[in-house]
Amino acid sequence: MLPEIEKLLVLQDRDQRIRTLKTELKNTPLERADLETRLAATAAGSEKAKAKMRELEVEKKRLEVEASGKREQINKFKTQQMQTRKNEEFQAFAQQISHFELEISKIEDHELEVMEAIETMRPLVADAEKKTAEAKSRVAGQIADLDAKIVAIGETLKQVEAERSTLTVGLDEDMLDQYDRLFASKGGNVVVALEHEVCTGCHMKLTTQTLVRVKGAQQITHCEQCGRILYMAV
Repeated sequence: MLPEIEKLLVLQDRDQRIRTLKTELKNTPLERADLETRLAATAAGSEKAKAKMRELEVEKKRLEVEASGKREQINKFKTQQMQTRKNEEFQAFAQQISHFELEISKIEDHELEVMEAIETMRPLVADAEKKTAEAKSRVAGQIADLDAKIVAIGETLKQVEAERSTLTVGLDEDMLDQYDRLFASKGGNVVVALEHEVCTGCHMKLTTQTLVRVKGAQQITHCEQCGRILYMAV
């Protein structure tokens, strides 16, 4: 194998690692956003349950006040009823009292339904709050791990980039420029093996002339189909 090929293979390995590390760094904000989105969804579920509970409690209080007001009115009617000497007024007060008592009965029935709903909601709210607390703790840990991962990737990236800068020393500038352009256009797969007379980069069969040049290992040889740099697989 040509010494240049050996150097380019090592360089390609470092460049692929650099690209992978940069992709991981690029994706970490998305990972963080996904964690925060899931946490927000869990918290929203908890808030929805608590909001429903507050609505029920407000409704219960409203019914209590309404029933209390009607009881006070009944007491007034009864007082007025005892004070009147007219039979028609007495009967009218009796009808009003009966009407308000019926309304109070309906209110109490509704209040009972609301109280049952509150008792049903209570464990649901507790469970939702528990899940939110657990999610917050879990996500906090995951974000801490993510932050540590970012630091580790950053340090590794610096090391690999430093190694990469030393690997280009002594390489022909034109060849290096060609390598860089191929790396960008061929998905980071530039220097590829020749196996069974086929380029492992584009998987196309090579011409006899190209096969002879690659086997001879006397010069840099490119695949006539995709332009990648070829070497003989061991």
